[in-house]
Amino acid sequence: MNDLESASLDITGESCPMTFVRTRLALDRLPDGGRLRVRLRGAVPLDNVSRSVRQLGHAITAQIDHGCEIHEIMIVKSSR
Repeated sequence: MNDLESASLDITGESCPMTFVRTRLALDRLPDGGRLRVRLRGAVPLDNVSRSVRQLGHAITAQIDHGCEIHEIMIVKSSR
């Protein structure tokens, strides 16, 4: 996968609703099937971003807990 098909986003300094807004903007720049790695802080942003991304039809293929309330999710953009 080349750089045009994958991206990383660190939103650990953001709060809701900006966590999802920034995630959505990053997904919009990716082609269908592209992968977005999102690093966020706290259970609320994790739940909100994950739920909203799934509602848009995208898939979350991995979720990693880094401790200290830092989480990372891998999103695959759907062709929807």
